[in-house]
Amino acid sequence: MTLSEKQAYLKGLADGMKLDESSDEIKLIKGIIDLLGEVTTAIDEIDDDLETLNDYAEELDEDLGDVEELLYDDDDEDYELDDDDCDGDCENCGEDMICAICPHCGEQICFESEADTSEIVCPACGRHLCEDEEK
Repeated sequence: MTLSEKQAYLKGLADGMKLDESSDEIKLIKGIIDLLGEVTTAIDEIDDDLETLNDYAEELDEDLGDVEELLYDDDDEDYELDDDDCDGDCENCGEDMICAICPHCGEQICFESEADTSEIVCPACGRHLCEDEEK
């Protein structure tokens, strides 16, 4: 039995008892039953809102899963970068530098060896070096 049904049952019991409406005790009991009705209505609204929020959170979780799958797909092969890609003509090459050729446009790119290669963006074409060709 739901809260609304229980409140309606109590109200029906009180109404069916044909109690003396002038008695202070009866006024108190009817006031409590009316208050229960308002509380029950508020709780039902909160339950509806909570159900809506749960559905929304599930949708967000699914969407986030899709984004994570795109970003962290284990099937993607990282583009291997090493000093062998440098043709020796660049002025930026030094001990702590790596030069690579962009797999998308062929531009030579130099960057610090400590750099996270998944974050390197080609200045010529604007694509990440590790970005899959199909995207």
